[in-house]
Amino acid sequence: MSEPYMKKLSTILLDSVTDKDPLVQEQVCSSLCALGESQPEETLSACEEHLRQHEKLAHPYRTMILRAMETIVSNHISELDKDMVRAIILLASSEMTKAKDLVSDWQQAASSVLVAVGKRFVGMVMEELLGKFQPGVLPHYFVVQTLANLSVFNVFGMVPFLTSVLSTMLPMLGMAKHDSMRVVFCCALQRFSESTLEYLANLDQAPDPTVRKDTFASDISSAYDTLFHHWLQSREAKLRLAVVEALGPMSHLLPSEKLEEQLPKLLPGVLALYRKHAETSHVSKSLGQILEAAVSVGSRTLEVQLDSLLAALHAQICVPVETSSPLVTSNQKEVLRCFTVLACCSPQRLLAFLLPKLDTSNERTRVGTLQVLRHIINSAAAQMEVKKPFILSSMRLPLLDPNSKVKRAVVQVISAMAHHGYLEQPGGEAMLEYIVQQCALPPEAQHQKPGGGEEEPPADSVRDISVSTLYLVSTTVDRMSDVLWPHLLQFLTPMRFTGALTPLCRSLVHLAQKRQEAAADAPLIQYDGNNVTLPSPYAIATRLLTVSSSPYLGGSRGAASLCLLNVLHRDIHPLLGQRWATTIALLLEYLEEHTEKTLSQKEWEEKLLVFLRDSLAVVSDNTWTCQLSLEMCKQLPCYNGMPQEKNFLYKCVGTTLGAASSKDVVRKLLQELLETARYQEEAEREGLACCFGICAISHLDDTLAQLEDFVRSDVFRKSIGIFNIFKDRSDNDIDKVKGTLILCYGHVAAQAPRELVLARAESDILRNMFQCFSTKVLGIKVETKDPGLQLCLVQSVCMVCQAICSSAQAGSFHFARKAELVAQMMDFIKAEPPDSLRTPIRKKAMLACTHLVSLEPELDEQVQADLIHSCLHSVMAVLPEPEGQDGPQESLYLDTMHALEDLLRSILRRNMTPQGLQLMVEHLSPWIKSPRGYERVRALGLSACLLQFFLEHLHVSALVPFHNLGLLVGLFSPRCADLWPATRQEAVSCVYSLLYLQLGYEGFSRDYRDDVAERLLTLKDGLVHPDPAILFHTCHSIAQIIAKRLPPDQLINLLLTLFESLGDPDKNCSRAATVMINCLLKERGGMLLEKVPEIMSVLRSKLQETREEHVLQSAQHSVYVLASQHCVAVATSLLGSPLPFDSHTCSLWRALAVEPGLSAQVLGLLLERMSRDVPFKESRAFLLSSSPDRVATLLPLAATCALHEVMSAPASGPAVTELYPQLFAGLLLRVSCTVGVQLPRNLQAKERRAGSSALASRTLDPCSTAVDALRAVLLRGGSEDVVQRVELEGGWELLSTSAGHEDGVARLASAMAKFAGPRLPLVMKALLGTHSSVYEAQRVTSTAFLAELLTSNVVNDLMLLESLLDNLAARQKDPCASVRRLVLRGLANLASGSPDKVRAHGPQLLTAMISGLDDGDDPHSLVALEAMAGLVKLLGLVEPEDLRAVLLHTAVRIRPFFDSEKMEFRSVSIRLFGHLNKACHGACEDVFLEQVVGGLVPLLLHLQDPQASVAAVSGRRGRGEPGGAGTGRALSAAPQACRFALRMCGPNLECEELAAVFQKHLQDGRGLHFGEFLNAACKHLMCYFPDLLGRLVSTSLFYFKSSWEDVRAAAPMLTGFLVLHVEPQQQSQVDLEQLTAALQLLLKDPAPKVRVKAAETLGRLVKFA
Repeated sequence: MSEPYMKKLSTILLDSVTDKDPLVQEQVCSSLCALGESQPEETLSACEEHLRQHEKLAHPYRTMILRAMETIVSNHISELDKDMVRAIILLASSEMTKAKDLVSDWQQAASSVLVAVGKRFVGMVMEELLGKFQPGVLPHYFVVQTLANLSVFNVFGMVPFLTSVLSTMLPMLGMAKHDSMRVVFCCALQRFSESTLEYLANLDQAPDPTVRKDTFASDISSAYDTLFHHWLQSREAKLRLAVVEALGPMSHLLPSEKLEEQLPKLLPGVLALYRKHAETSHVSKSLGQILEAAVSVGSRTLEVQLDSLLAALHAQICVPVETSSPLVTSNQKEVLRCFTVLACCSPQRLLAFLLPKLDTSNERTRVGTLQVLRHIINSAAAQMEVKKPFILSSMRLPLLDPNSKVKRAVVQVISAMAHHGYLEQPGGEAMLEYIVQQCALPPEAQHQKPGGGEEEPPADSVRDISVSTLYLVSTTVDRMSDVLWPHLLQFLTPMRFTGALTPLCRSLVHLAQKRQEAAADAPLIQYDGNNVTLPSPYAIATRLLTVSSSPYLGGSRGAASLCLLNVLHRDIHPLLGQRWATTIALLLEYLEEHTEKTLSQKEWEEKLLVFLRDSLAVVSDNTWTCQLSLEMCKQLPCYNGMPQEKNFLYKCVGTTLGAASSKDVVRKLLQELLETARYQEEAEREGLACCFGICAISHLDDTLAQLEDFVRSDVFRKSIGIFNIFKDRSDNDIDKVKGTLILCYGHVAAQAPRELVLARAESDILRNMFQCFSTKVLGIKVETKDPGLQLCLVQSVCMVCQAICSSAQAGSFHFARKAELVAQMMDFIKAEPPDSLRTPIRKKAMLACTHLVSLEPELDEQVQADLIHSCLHSVMAVLPEPEGQDGPQESLYLDTMHALEDLLRSILRRNMTPQGLQLMVEHLSPWIKSPRGYERVRALGLSACLLQFFLEHLHVSALVPFHNLGLLVGLFSPRCADLWPATRQEAVSCVYSLLYLQLGYEGFSRDYRDDVAERLLTLKDGLVHPDPAILFHTCHSIAQIIAKRLPPDQLINLLLTLFESLGDPDKNCSRAATVMINCLLKERGGMLLEKVPEIMSVLRSKLQETREEHVLQSAQHSVYVLASQHCVAVATSLLGSPLPFDSHTCSLWRALAVEPGLSAQVLGLLLERMSRDVPFKESRAFLLSSSPDRVATLLPLAATCALHEVMSAPASGPAVTELYPQLFAGLLLRVSCTVGVQLPRNLQAKERRAGSSALASRTLDPCSTAVDALRAVLLRGGSEDVVQRVELEGGWELLSTSAGHEDGVARLASAMAKFAGPRLPLVMKALLGTHSSVYEAQRVTSTAFLAELLTSNVVNDLMLLESLLDNLAARQKDPCASVRRLVLRGLANLASGSPDKVRAHGPQLLTAMISGLDDGDDPHSLVALEAMAGLVKLLGLVEPEDLRAVLLHTAVRIRPFFDSEKMEFRSVSIRLFGHLNKACHGACEDVFLEQVVGGLVPLLLHLQDPQASVAAVSGRRGRGEPGGAGTGRALSAAPQACRFALRMCGPNLECEELAAVFQKHLQDGRGLHFGEFLNAACKHLMCYFPDLLGRLVSTSLFYFKSSWEDVRAAAPMLTGFLVLHVEPQQQSQVDLEQLTAALQLLLKDPAPKVRVKAAETLGRLVKFA
């Protein structure tokens, strides 16, 4: 049977190869290969027969079959006999040559079969091929290609045939007229030549070692003539490329004489192809092979062709390389290989050609030439050795080329030169200088442009490669050490090499350390005749120290410079070594701890100046110090354009001059600095001033004298005169010179010793400063308007005043010019624009005034008031910067504000009394009430600062009243609710300080801490919160604190001030004022009893004008008083209000909840009105409508709305608690009766009209209103957790919908059981009687609620279980299916709530569930579904004896649901089946085991169920959906139904390995690789239960017709794996005819995935063959 069966399988698969889906075709081929793996000859025979019998089969399908055959042949070539091989060869030969025209895929597949066979049976293949390769007859294209490929795959077997093949082929070359044939002949000749060369290279392994190259010489020579002389001239590009590819390897087989003879023609012929082809890599490769062949035979004619060769190759290397084009890159590699060949044989001629090309200005030519030059320097080093000077001299012009591509190429050439000793030659210095120049290029952003290959490389790429080259040459090329040291030192000081300092320093450090290792005590720098260009030690020290001031520029040049400085310490000065080793290490550590963003430039420069002072102290040599200062002055002009470095260098000059003891040198250099300074540059002016200030620390008299001498000197006057010649543009320049001198005086005053400055401040420093600031015209003093000069004066005055104030004698100093200076500063402040802040003039002026105020004599009151007003107006109105822009402008503003704070504190210090404080607040009051938030923030911040200052410096000598406390508190306290959070914080700080000021005036000590006042600080966090409720609650707490600490006489002032705040434009502050007023009235109202009616009247009138909260509160209070006397009348009147209630009516209802007694009366009345009338009336909107509409009745609706409004008030809590059970039960039943109920038509129309207006506070809906009222009961009754839990689960929304009502009730019941257990007895009592209600909705709702209670143990704890079970049992015969379903759910919930009670009620529960399974009155089987879900819960808890009685009945009853169309039924039934198995572990009877075996196939296949909850994790099902609450929770908590069931089945099958597979692969939440799992499961099934094969296969056949394509695909997959792992002798269990027919039918399935699996399984059936 084996052979016919194999044939049948193969035939089925071969017939399916025409499937239209590519995946199916691929699987059919794979299955054919699988058949071939087991039965290669039979499969190949079937394929061969199929192709022979189906001559008309389209070639794409023939191609697939041939490819499958090739795979089988390749894998089993050693197993095939000659007869089979002969048949395959004949078939493949026929398929390959059947069509005369080229059909590439088909014929290539047939050719590949022949090549695969030829790997072993080369003789038989060659016999067939040579039969189609007859002399005088042009062969088929693929016959030639097959010969070519065969020669590659079987070199040793094919080469012996090549002589005869070539002899037959050569005459054919002339017969080939079509280009395609010529191309394949060229390909064959190329492959033959390559195979021959490989054969000859491995003669020691060859079968015939006597084969020689000359054996093929004549044939190759003849072929060469045809290819070169005839075919190379073709117009077809493809043919020309094929020819040239063949000529390369053929040239090695040509006779030497023939090659020598042909080179004059061959080389030009190949070179000519460069002009004809865009892709030239094949040409270059062949040319390289030809050149190698020519060199190997010692050709002399090569010299003649050299010029044309070089020209052509050079043109190729100059083609721009595109990184995206591998062909161009490959071509350049081959061209460079050609140049290597030529460099080795003719170096002189090559250089004579290349080097002149370097003089051209063409970028590509120069770059290409440099690329070749670098290559031959590396690859032909021996030949280039004597040409080094010649090559170096030729680099002169490329060094001047500015093009970045050329620069990069030059750097690469220099790198190669360095490794091969070129830079040691004369001219090498120029190469080094060039590298350093490129290192100094500025880093630029690299902008990518379209066409990346043509784009010029950015400068930083040249710089990067230069930096790496310099470092590599310095560190890795030992021979370069003497070349680079000390030559590189001369590049340190020239400014054009500044950008290269970092790599230079690093290289120099490495070189110096190497020299130190070689000679530790020898100086590193020898200043002799050979090194006259080297910089001096002073120049090196100055340069490295200066550039270190910007440590992160240029790639961290600061650290590199300091490291070099440390290495050169002995050459700088012999005494510095030990000190620098410590100090420089600390500086480097500081740099490592910071980044460019975190480093403080001021601190870093100060550290460097300390380092310099310390070094000067260590040296302590005046001559050396003076020499260093001269060098520093000399280098100053070099840093023009580098302001930061130059500024720092000025400071270094001042530091060095300060250490010099020669006064003549000091004065001379100071004079030079004044004469040569570039006054137009701000940084230089500042630097010069710093220099004079630092110098004045040691030389104050000389510094002041030199400044005065300069002002009087001709140089200064000539400068003024020169400037005056060009008045239209030089006034500003004059002012800059003056400003610099003023700054110098300021810095001198700031830095010089304080005891010396005090005596010189007015007489010398200030006098000369003002002399420079103002000029006299016709004897009248005229002040400049230049802001720069003004800023210099202000800054210097500030420094002078600060110096005076910090002096020990400042208290006794009488400053005669104080008023004049204050007036001058005020003029500057007033001149500044009030709305913008662009210069630090006002900041500096205020700082100066701050110091001036503290000096004697005291300012007049009017001057002081003008000063305060001017400063406030100048700063407070400045517009803030846009949010998120914290730039220098923001920093300037903050500094200015700090200056203003200091000034106001300084003024307040002079008058530390309540009147002085009141004066300050009066100045700030307009800004505190400003409509602009940023002005209020600033004003409150200043106020808090001043109050804190006043408090800290308060000294009370006698108990006096703080008479303005109420006014001040009333001003600040409403600001605790300002719209700006920062203002609130400051306001609290103000109130806090005011309360402590009151305590201070009452006699408490300064360190006393009041518990009440301290609470203010804890309230600050509440002011940050954006929630208005929290904000105003915090304001209320603040008011309580104020009320406790406010003196009685201040209360009226405070209230009047707060009433004024009711009209504050900031609504938050207005509301805060109301909150505080109410709090004060509550806390201290007894004192103002006569004012209460007036206050109430005002608030009542506000109700008509506005809807602000504080007005509403007043009206609510009035209603409360009225309702206390006439409760029923007020309630009845309000119930008569039109529905829906407007906002005023709602607020009045809420007012009735103020007092618990009143609330209870109102709630009882409303509950009675709601329950007394019918909840709805039925009416038909249309006569022919199928069901009547339910319309709500008005009185219960209005009562429900009113209940909600009353209970929404927090004060109703006690009353709600008292009536909790009645309210809860009544409103829950009210909800059930209003689901789906409509409004009366008149109210519907009213709702529509009100939809776009604000007439109603909320939408009126009967059911939603009842739900809201129910929520209010829970909230006010202390069941907030219930509300939150139901809200979290979406229960409130579900309650209002028909579909989700049951689920909503269940979630409410669950939350009640968890959070409101003590309330349940009375609630249950109110609900138990509803089983006889006339309203079905009420019975359903109450049953759902009671059923859900059983999920909690609380009913057992409260001893309610028995009565609850009895009540549910009584409902089991309810005519409503929903009630019966909910009863089953409740009984099953006992397993969750009271599992210990299940055994006692087991028979009753199981009877109820089995009855539910058999419920015939439910057409949708939802009761049965609930019963299955209930059994899932109960099985593990009932007595085994009780379960055994129903086990088999249950298993049989649920089996049909496995394949139900409804996902819920499949999921629950399969899970229940798993629980039945779990219950039987260890005691599985044979009858039930049959059910387990029968369920295996459905369970395995439903792992591919399209619904995730069946195969994968079950999704949460709503309680209102089929399956209900318990089911939904069980499924949502359970993982995967099929996975669970299979895991439970495993132990009952008594196969540990299979159970382990189920456990490993089917864990919950883990991804499942279905194929891998099914393979493992089937393996163990067939290993331990081979007798089940027939049963399992027949069951899976049933699912071949499943309506789900995933299951249809899984069924044949299961069958295939079963067959794969069963022993062949079990074949008898399977009806192969039926199975094969079914699979054959599946191959026509519309789903491709099904066809794929059917084909895969057919491949596995080979096992039964």
